[in-house]
Amino acid sequence: MEIVNTALCSYGLSGKIFHAPFIILHPGFELLGSWERSKKLIQNDYPNAKSYTSLETLLADEQVELVVVNTPTDTHYDYTKQALLADKHVIVEKAFTTTVAEAEELKELAQKKGNKLSVYQNRRWDSDFQTVKKIIKEGLLGDIVEAELHFERYKPTLSNRQHTEVPGPGAGIIKDLGPHIIDQALHLFGMPNAVFADMRITRQASQIDDYFESILYYDKLRVKLKASFLVREPVPSYIIHGTKGSFLKSRADAQEDKLRAGMKPNTADWYTEPESEYGLLHTEKDTKVIREKVKSSQGSYLGYYDAMYKSIVENQPIAVTAEDGINVMRIIEAAIESNNQQRVIAF
Repeated sequence: MEIVNTALCSYGLSGKIFHAPFIILHPGFELLGSWERSKKLIQNDYPNAKSYTSLETLLADEQVELVVVNTPTDTHYDYTKQALLADKHVIVEKAFTTTVAEAEELKELAQKKGNKLSVYQNRRWDSDFQTVKKIIKEGLLGDIVEAELHFERYKPTLSNRQHTEVPGPGAGIIKDLGPHIIDQALHLFGMPNAVFADMRITRQASQIDDYFESILYYDKLRVKLKASFLVREPVPSYIIHGTKGSFLKSRADAQEDKLRAGMKPNTADWYTEPESEYGLLHTEKDTKVIREKVKSSQGSYLGYYDAMYKSIVENQPIAVTAEDGINVMRIIEAAIESNNQQRVIAF
């Protein structure tokens, strides 16, 4: 089996939790190491891994074929550009960049160099989203007329991750939690005709927007997106209404919690949800009205890495393309403009 040698740009929370376990688990990848600035931690978990002292050292390693840019958002453009110029394939964490212009430039550079460039939208492989996607695809709700996607947490205190709390081009909840639900909405429904958004500060002492609500306008559909850090009792994270019925689903994927607890994604029940978190389907089927729980689909972030492997080795289509990342940035920029001007922004 052809091996894709991979290096991380950071071995903090993102590298340790969301990337390394799946790179190690997939037989087609080899984790060569990570750029580590002050703390040298990767060899505690992976003794054979290298600890690179700088990005230049990492990129100069001819063994490295794939670079994962999992650093703060405001570094994504610069580090990704350097990696592409060094003739590496690149996975970039969300948000892709800080502007549409940056994202478009990176896409053009990747095409020119003939390298793969993908945005790590791992939440497409959440069990809850996979369930929602399946219900819509099977037509159980008829034509969708209204959808709500929420990504809400209860975190009233500020994070110790300064890059997420200090004002800057990569800060704010719309570039933190926002890309997850924006990408999911676009994956389900495509690009809208227009966007409206409301953004504000709700936590005491916060310097950045920590609440946003947006409406995506389609010809016969409205999609509402909401993210907040002050939701102690969440509503269903997915509320889908169609001409035949409705589907309600919690955000119950447990992969992040299990990874944070130090568990490895190699158990048979890794991707399953408990029955208490099954979605509620209320619709018509075979001329009968039904109201029943729907078993959750399996989710796996390994699915992203498997798709990326096939793209690099077999030249199959990239699962999350640079264009996908650009479209998310288009929504973000339109939402910021809408909030500032307090009006609907048309594309």
